[in-house]
Amino acid sequence: MGKIILTAAITGSATFPSQSPYIPITPEHIADEAVEAWGAGAAVVHIHARDPQDGRPSASIDLYRQIVTSIKSRCDVIIGITTGAGAGMSIEQRTDTISTFEPELASLNMGSMNFSMHPLLKRIKEWKFDWEKPAVEGSRDFIFPNTFASLETITTIMKHHNTKPELEIYDTSHLYNAQYLAQEGYLEYPLHMQFVLGVMGGSQATGYDLIHLKTTADRLFGDRYTWSVIGTGWPHEFRMGAIALTLGGHVRVGLEDNLLIAKGELAKSNAELVHKMRRICEDLGKIPASSEEARTILKLKGIEKVAF
Repeated sequence: MGKIILTAAITGSATFPSQSPYIPITPEHIADEAVEAWGAGAAVVHIHARDPQDGRPSASIDLYRQIVTSIKSRCDVIIGITTGAGAGMSIEQRTDTISTFEPELASLNMGSMNFSMHPLLKRIKEWKFDWEKPAVEGSRDFIFPNTFASLETITTIMKHHNTKPELEIYDTSHLYNAQYLAQEGYLEYPLHMQFVLGVMGGSQATGYDLIHLKTTADRLFGDRYTWSVIGTGWPHEFRMGAIALTLGGHVRVGLEDNLLIAKGELAKSNAELVHKMRRICEDLGKIPASSEEARTILKLKGIEKVAF
């Protein structure tokens, strides 16, 4: 169709309330931000839940239910739910949302990796909540576990509930993991991938890394996949997005990945980030897809077939 899917990652689990007062943490605020991002041009929203009292990542089904039902009642955006969830959560906690809500789309992190935010210790001088600093310090010794056993479990659950995996690719090895899972029947073509660039522990946000992932995916999968890019932090979110647009890819933005709208200036909303990426998209002669068009591009089951 030639149109570009813009995804908004609304809150995530690896940004901290002390970094920005604009990170949404209550179900109401997360849902409002998702609807506003859709209004700004996002065809997909990527959803995490947080404890509304202190903003820490949460696996609460009740919180997720409040978020997704509120979003669906107000717009037709594609709701993609995380299975990354938060550090230390079990596979059961990470997949309960899939079994409960049967979303059209859900993230699937494609390999175990170091995943650290500890450089924030040098930048954050005052902490809003007691849990934040220990979480950042602990990430120095954290391995994000996504073993083959867990990948097989999660993909089996997704297939049972007809939820399409969005493959989170942080490194070249994750592409080979995807190839193996497809060969064994755990993943079905066409695949959809997010190339995640800039996380400490994964491939970094450079044009070289993006082109390497793209050419490797082309070699492994040919025309049997679609892809999008995440550039974490400023200015990578917009630079990587612009490169992706020139290479035929889609783009994700949002406060999960980047907190700045310009150098030294905090973004006040996800919609603000979507608006900026949409302008870049249109300036490059690309047309953003509607949610219904994105469903066709990604071959999703449709909003009427979710369980919320």
